[in-house]
Amino acid sequence: MLDNMIFKQLMKHSFTIPVEVTYPNGKTEKYGNGAPQVKIKVNEKIPVKDLLRNASITLGEAYMDKKIEVSGSLQVLINSAYESANSFLNNNKFKRFLPKQSHSEESSKNDVQSHYDLGNDFYKLWLDKTMTYSCAYFEKPDDSLEEAQMNKVHHILKKLDPKPGSSLLDIGCGWGTLMLTAAREYNMNVVGITLSEEQYNAVKQRIKDEGLEDQAEVLLEDYRELDHLPFDYITSVGMFEHVGEENLDEYFNTISRYLKSNGVALIHGITRQQGGAYNGWINKYIFPGGYVPGLNENLTHIIESGMQVADIEMLRRHYQRTLEMWTDNFHKVLSEVRKMHDERFIRMWDLYLQACAASFESGNIDVIQYLISKGPSARTLPMTRDYMYKD
Repeated sequence: MLDNMIFKQLMKHSFTIPVEVTYPNGKTEKYGNGAPQVKIKVNEKIPVKDLLRNASITLGEAYMDKKIEVSGSLQVLINSAYESANSFLNNNKFKRFLPKQSHSEESSKNDVQSHYDLGNDFYKLWLDKTMTYSCAYFEKPDDSLEEAQMNKVHHILKKLDPKPGSSLLDIGCGWGTLMLTAAREYNMNVVGITLSEEQYNAVKQRIKDEGLEDQAEVLLEDYRELDHLPFDYITSVGMFEHVGEENLDEYFNTISRYLKSNGVALIHGITRQQGGAYNGWINKYIFPGGYVPGLNENLTHIIESGMQVADIEMLRRHYQRTLEMWTDNFHKVLSEVRKMHDERFIRMWDLYLQACAASFESGNIDVIQYLISKGPSARTLPMTRDYMYKD
C-alpha cells in the first residue's frame, strides 16, 4: 500500500505535460491540465526501494519487460521528466550514479565490442549509407541524414585546416568515413584505430575497395598502445565518453603525446555542461563503462595535458535531430530487426534512442567539438573562423 502511494506521488510530480497513468489495479489518474499527451500503463507494481536504489535501471527494465507500457512519444515523456524540477530524474532522493568502473585495456575492449559488434548488418538497417554513428551536422533544414553526416565530416576536417600530404590519426574511427574522406578528398595520410572487430574488418575492406592502401591504414588496438610517429592532426569522434572518468587525463595526455609540436586536434564528444555523470540503465544495457564528462572537467584535462583550446562549438540540437532521424529509421525497419533480435531488445533500443533524444532536447547533455592545439592556441590556424565555412 505504501509503495503504491509513493509511486503515485512520484508520477504526479514528474512531468510538465498532461499525462494519464493506469495503475495495476485498473484505476486511471490524469495529471496536469488538458488532454493527456502521453498515456502510461503500469502493469505490475514497481517497488519504491528499487526506484531509490537506481531509478533509471528500474524504470528502464520495467519498460523493456512490459511492466510499463507507453502510448505516445517516449521522447516527449522523458523530455518532460527532465524539465520537471520534481521528477525522479532531477530530485536528489531518486538520483543514483553507478560506482567507479574499470577501464583497463581488456575491459575497454569488451565494452566497445558489446555495443559495436552487434553486427554491421544491424547498424546498416537504420544508419545512413556513410555508416556514421555519431552526431550529424545540419547545414540546411532539409538536409538528409546522409548529407548531414557528410557535412559533419567536412566540418571537422575544415576546422583542422589540413595541408595536403599531412598525417592524421583518427582515434575511434568507426566505419571509417571520416578517415577515408580525409585521405580521398584532402590528400592526407591517415591511420584509424578501433577496438571493434566488425568495424576493423569493414574499414580494411573499404580501404582496399577504394584503392587507398598507400594513404590509409586501420588498426585493431587500444588507442593507448599506438606505436607510430607523432601526427600533424588528430580527430576523435564519440570516443572520450567510453574511456571512463578515471582515464580522461590519460586520454588527453595521449592525444598531446601523439601530436607534433603545434599540431591540431578536433575532439568531438558528448559532454554535460552541468558536470560529469553516469546513467545506470545506459551503463548496464547500452554502453558498459560509459561516463559523460563535464565541460569544466574536459577543459581542465586539455590544459593540464599541455594543450590549449582554439575553439569550442556546441551541437546539442544537431544530435537531438540526428537521434530523431535514427528513431524514425529504426521504426521503419522493425520487421527486419525482429529477424535478428527479440522484442525485449527492440524495446531496449527504442528506449535508448528516444531517451537520448530527450536528454539532448532538455539540455541534460550536450555534444561539443573542442578544437585544440599543442602549444599556443591556434598558432597555425587562420585568424578568424571564416576558413571553417569555405568550400
